[in-house]
Amino acid sequence: MLRKIEDITYGKHVLSEMNGLHSDMLMDVDVYKFKAGETHEITEAEKEVAVLLLDGEIEFNYEETTRLGKRTSLFDEDPTCLHVCKNKKVILKALIDTEVLIQMTTNVTEFESKFYSPETCKSDVFGDGVLGDTSRRVVRTVFDYFNAPYSKMVMGEVINYPGKWSSYPPHHHPQPEIYYYRFNKPQGFGCSIVGDDVYKIAHNSMSAIPGDLVHPQTTAPGYAMYYCWMIRHLDNNPWTARVDDEAHTWLLDPNAVIWPEK
Repeated sequence: MLRKIEDITYGKHVLSEMNGLHSDMLMDVDVYKFKAGETHEITEAEKEVAVLLLDGEIEFNYEETTRLGKRTSLFDEDPTCLHVCKNKKVILKALIDTEVLIQMTTNVTEFESKFYSPETCKSDVFGDGVLGDTSRRVVRTVFDYFNAPYSKMVMGEVINYPGKWSSYPPHHHPQPEIYYYRFNKPQGFGCSIVGDDVYKIAHNSMSAIPGDLVHPQTTAPGYAMYYCWMIRHLDNNPWTARVDDEAHTWLLDPNAVIWPEK
C-alpha cells in the first residue's frame, strides 16, 4: 500500500504504528520536523530506536555524549544516524530547522549505542554495466544483520537515478518493509509495484510492503528519487538477503541476450 503525506509541517508525522496504522509493518516510523532551537526527547521502555537525519543540523544527546549531525542533501551526502536500545534517553536539539526519521520496534536485547556517521556508511553502486545501466542506483546500508545482529531492524537508503529502476530484478522476502520517498524536485514522480498492484510515487509518500511480495521501483526521467528502506526482522527469521523472483533471474546473467542487442 502506498500513502502520501500532503505536507511535512512542524511536528510529528506518522508513517506506521505497531498498534495502529500499518501495524503489519511491526514498526513505529515517524518523520519529525523541528524549528530551530526546539528539542525532542525519546525514551522507550521496550523499543530500540534509530534516528536518521534527513535535513538540517542537530545535536544528538545520549549517555552523557553529544554528537553533531548536518545534512543539506539526501542525494549527495551519506547518512547520519543514532541507534540505541530500549531504556536509553535521547534528546534531539535542532540547531536550524531540521527533519529526522525515527524508526522503532520492540527488542528485549540490550546493546551499546552506535552513532553512524557518513564516513561509516556502507555505500555501493548496484546495476552498473548490466541491462544497459537501466537499474543503476546507489544503495547505502546504515545497519543490518551483519553489522548489528542484536537489532530487530534494518535501515538503509537508495538513490534512484532519473529514469532508472531499483529493487530490481524484482525480489521479495518474508519480512515487512517500509519505503519513504523524496524527490530532488517536489513535482517528481515514479512508480512502485507491490505484488500485482501498481502505485504512483510522489514526494513525501511511503510504501508499506507486506512480506513475500515483490516490490520493484522506478522513477520518471528528469527526477532523481530517494527512499529510506526499513525492514523489521521476524522472530527467528532475520532479513539477510533478498530473494530474487525466479521468473527474472535470467537477467542476472552477464551474458544475457536482451532485445535489441540480440
